[in-house]
Parts: sequence; C-alpha cells; structure tokens
Amino acid sequence: MASPKQQPRNPARIVAGVPETNNTLYWRIGFCVGDPAALVMLPVDGGTESILILRDIEMERARKRAQVDRVACPADFAPAGGLSGDREIATAQAAAECIRRSGVAYVVADRSLPVLYADLIRRTGVDVECDPEMWVSQRRRKTQVEIDHIRDSQNVTEQAVQMVCQLVARADADATGTLLYQGAPLTSERLRAAVDHFLIDRGFVSLTSIIAGGPRGADCHDQGAGELRTGEPVIVDIFPRSCATRYWGDCTRTVVHGDVPEELERMQAAVSRAKVEAIQTIAPGVTGQAVHAATMSAIRQAGYAVGLPKADSPPTYCALTHGTGHGVGLDVHEPPFLDAGGPELLLGDVVTVEPGLYRRDMGGVRVEDIVVVTEDGCENLNALPEGLDWR
Repeated sequence: MASPKQQPRNPARIVAGVPETNNTLYWRIGFCVGDPAALVMLPVDGGTESILILRDIEMERARKRAQVDRVACPADFAPAGGLSGDREIATAQAAAECIRRSGVAYVVADRSLPVLYADLIRRTGVDVECDPEMWVSQRRRKTQVEIDHIRDSQNVTEQAVQMVCQLVARADADATGTLLYQGAPLTSERLRAAVDHFLIDRGFVSLTSIIAGGPRGADCHDQGAGELRTGEPVIVDIFPRSCATRYWGDCTRTVVHGDVPEELERMQAAVSRAKVEAIQTIAPGVTGQAVHAATMSAIRQAGYAVGLPKADSPPTYCALTHGTGHGVGLDVHEPPFLDAGGPELLLGDVVTVEPGLYRRDMGGVRVEDIVVVTEDGCENLNALPEGLDWR
C-alpha cells in the first residue's frame, strides 16, 4: 500500500462502530446510540462534509444532536446489489458506497475501524489506510468542560473509596482476625456490592472494583475475593463512569484494619514519596517515560525493587511492578501512558499517578490520584488522605 505522501491529496476519512462503545466515534459526533454507525468525512470545495450514516429510526435525534453536516441511513447509499439484512454489514456497505460515489482515491481510518468496513471499502476499488494517531492528540487535550466532567466523576469516586476504607477500618474483628460487619464476615464481594449501590444511586456505573486484601493484593489487578483480615492491607481501586457525561473517575487508596505493621508503613511512605516525585515531574513537554523514571527512582531510593518477580524470587520480594499511570477521559485507560516509551505530555492531558509496591507474602500498597496537565505543571483533582489508618 502506498504511503500517505505517495497518495493523492484530500482523502476521505472514516470512523465507524457503535457510538455506545466506540469512544472515538462518540467524541467526534457527540451523539450516543447502541447500533452501528459510520462517520464519513468527504473533501468538498477546499473543506470537508461530514456524513453520519446510522439506523433510520435514529435519524431525527441525530439531526438535532449530532455534530455533523448531514445525517443519512444505509438506504440512502444502497449499493447496486442491495443491502444486507445484518445492520452492521449494511452500515459498512453504505459507508463504502458513500465513499465510492464521492470519487476519492483513498480513505484514511483511525485505529478503531472494524476490518469489515475496510474490506468492503477496498472491494469498491478505494484504498484504505490506517492512521494510528488520527484524533489521538485532539482527544488528549481535554477542554475545560471535559475537565469539569472528570473532576465531578473523581469527586464521586473519592466518596466511594472513602466509604470502603472506613467500613474496613471500623469493622469488628473476631478471635481469628476475620473482619465482621453487621455480624457477618466482611468480604471483598460485600464491599463491591456496596460500591455498586453507592454509585448507581449517584448516576454512575462501574467496572468490577478492585478490593483486594492480604496476599491477593500482591497482584496489582486481582479484584480480590473472600474474607478480609485485621492487620492486612486492602487495596481499594474504584473506577466508575458517569451515566450523564460518560467521563470516568479513577482513585486508589490502601487501608489496614487495626495496628499497621511497620513494613506496611515503610511501603506506604515509599509509595507516597514516589507519587510526589512523579507529580512534581509532570508538565507539558515532559515525556511519560520521564515521569515513570522519577517514580522508579523514588522507589529504588527507598530500598525497593522495580519489575515483576522472577520464578526464583522469594515471597518477600517487594517491587513496583507496573507503570506510573495512564490517561483518563471517555475511556478509563487511554493515551498517554506514563511508562517506558510514554510520549510528551500535552496541555490538557488528564492522567493518573498511581505508584504501588507489591509483596507476595503480604499484599500491596497503592495510591492513585488524577492530575490535569497545566501550563506550569499539573493540578491534582484528589483531596483524600492517603495513609493506611482510616479510623
């Protein structure tokens, strides 16, 4: 396939999928629907005409709300052989026919384009090219409205994290060290259910929250299961999405019931210091890799390792095993990433900063905030304390 420099000028562009789940498409059109849709952008008179193709019963709503020049349905661009009875195939057929009728030589797609669309477009004789960076930097540069949406989501997220940490810290403990709440064992599952109810009541939905106690917390993404115990760390990582705005929050704190073991205090101090060092490094033009380097440096200076344990690593091996953070917006994990190879930060980037330490015989400690990259550094959207004692 020819490179962009070898192709004729003024290509068409396409992004397609289901706006409910394809956030690039939703971000571009500002309209949510649960059926397949395609946005075709055609070069016209030195500008661009944007055409949204979607199911006919959605057209009236789309005309009122979608940020496009024209709304159409698949029947408006039926190919000579007719449309499939499958909605996704029919939408892809119509998008291909729309592009073919325009007479363009090739079309540029973003990284999310389903192969179905590319295949049907190519069958019309039009070349398709993927631009992996299409709209990525634009989505990263959050507007003030988007930042306010994330701020609101983070506020509710913090409330949920605080609720869980206080429930753990203020629980009773039986003679075996098992935590009790309202006379029954306090489990990760009970706390996740409490989080889900809390969030639903406030207009949010959540993926499965991480509430991982004891050694299970040594795997940074273990969701946690079973009874929680006194004296053991419990990682509480909650990441809900607002039903109204569709923007995410993401916050982690760690709590210990009862007296906090000295080693956990050391781990907590190292993680908190690493978070400070990372946040102080963040500014426009600084790379995500440089931010992660600051995190790793602080962890090593505290006497801990960096990297996953090896097969012969002892259970006491304690290390930072993941990157420093990731972008947050319409996706809970989106560019940029604060890790090896992380790109330069842009004004308006919204990223998590979440160093952690993990030890297989004990569990983990992680603290996570969200910050907004500003002209002179960054703004932290979090206000929760980050110690281990939540009594």
